[in-house]
Amino acid sequence: MSAKRVENAADLALSMVGLAASALARPQTAVAHALRASQQTLESLTGRGTLQPAKGDKRFRDPVWTSNPGYNALMQSYLAWSNAVSGWVDGLDVTARDKLRVRIATDLVTDALAPTNALLTNPAAMKVTLEQGGRNLVVGMRQFLSDMTANGGLPSMVDKSKFEVGSDLALTPGRVVYAEDHLELIQYAPTTAEVRARPVFIVPPQINKFYIWDLAPGRSIVEALVAEGHQVFIVSWKNPTESEAHWTLESYVEALDRATAVACDISGSPDLNLVGACSGGITAALLAALWGARGVERAGSLSLFVAILDVSGAQDTSMGLFASFETLELARMLSRSKGVLAGKDLERAFAWLRPNDLIWSYWVNNYLIGEAPPAFDLLYWNADTTNLPAALHSDMLQLIETGGVTGEGGPTICGHALSLKDIRCDAYLMGGETDHITPWDGCYLTRAGLGGSSTFVLSQSGHVQSLINPPGNPKARFLSNDGEHATPDAFLAGAETHAGSWWPHWHRWLDARGGDRIAAPKAVGSRRHRPSADAPGTYVRAAA
Repeated sequence: MSAKRVENAADLALSMVGLAASALARPQTAVAHALRASQQTLESLTGRGTLQPAKGDKRFRDPVWTSNPGYNALMQSYLAWSNAVSGWVDGLDVTARDKLRVRIATDLVTDALAPTNALLTNPAAMKVTLEQGGRNLVVGMRQFLSDMTANGGLPSMVDKSKFEVGSDLALTPGRVVYAEDHLELIQYAPTTAEVRARPVFIVPPQINKFYIWDLAPGRSIVEALVAEGHQVFIVSWKNPTESEAHWTLESYVEALDRATAVACDISGSPDLNLVGACSGGITAALLAALWGARGVERAGSLSLFVAILDVSGAQDTSMGLFASFETLELARMLSRSKGVLAGKDLERAFAWLRPNDLIWSYWVNNYLIGEAPPAFDLLYWNADTTNLPAALHSDMLQLIETGGVTGEGGPTICGHALSLKDIRCDAYLMGGETDHITPWDGCYLTRAGLGGSSTFVLSQSGHVQSLINPPGNPKARFLSNDGEHATPDAFLAGAETHAGSWWPHWHRWLDARGGDRIAAPKAVGSRRHRPSADAPGTYVRAAA
């Protein structure tokens, strides 16, 4: 076992010791919650219970849970005891990190014990079983055995046979115009007679493959940008193996620096509009800060989506702000590889942090009801995992531990101690209202650190759904606030709600910073940077 894994185990052990000490110091708290749960259970059994599932809890949507007295009593008894455990954890006198660890552990247990996860106590599963004479259970067992051997023990979230990158996904025409060890750079072919002189340069997360930005026709950010008359370049990261274990955050930033120079050379523009999301947003911001520290004026603007750069104020935001750190730690503990954090291990860690949505719902669908996993492009992309080099993984953890880009012990890249204050261009920030990976109030904190003006919008969706938010969804909405505000609460207090996608709002903002309109190039690349493979390139096809 490595020294770091020993340290992780010691941290978890210390958390459990702190939990035990707090529980022993205040036994009356546990007793009070137990008595309250017992009273609520008795009320549910006598038909006087009033407990309801939390907003967004989809497990008890079947009307039988409320219409049938037996199922209703079972649901309310479960809610009483799970609420009691949550209340007990909230009352513990431990640090925020330790409380999060305890909450993760207790939630795993209470979620697993939900009556919806068992055949006899799930009305929807029982109805299907009676209608099909048990055939659903035969199909479910077959799918269960397949997942145990071929999907790492997790229920499959998607039917992978329905999609192929380059045939069903990532279809916007383009070519690879530059390649090196870390990345391929793709330039997309223009579809308008004129384009903006300042190109758009997109930095995807290193944790996933780039085509989330070019998912499918009508759901592609790249397609929409090209249609708006932008010159678009995007990075496709190489899926690292153990031989690339030494790749650091600095080496990724340096690779981006070289790729942006290529994009500027091809487009003839001295600067570009830099765009990044999630961990790609962190890398893009570090690059922009590095340029600022060096006095290089290559960033015409910076757009950051669902990206947290400042965790120094985490105690003032939702507890979920620590989740990114805990996910990486959990994934490292699950990983069997020394050189890279396997993509499957990272996927497993994310899933166990949201087990009701990402595990138990598919357990019920695939095994109890016997339905095949859905064929959904977003889920296919999510399952198309990538590895994370050990050195980059370590650097990301250290960045979070030291407060992020604005922390006192913030990152030093290429000999420069970087700060968000070095980013002086205009910035556009987007957070997701129900994002559990990068909570929106954490994304908002970036505004205070930037050296230039910024615009913040809040989409109504979660982490990935906020990003893939094309116009046309009648349920879509977003919030903006053109007034003065310095905190998430102040933003909400004066925010205006807009129906529809935030994409057109961003397009207008980006168009104002796109430079002059010039004749569209007849071909991608240049004499110095000749195009090679067609988009989506070759790096994206490497399996984890």
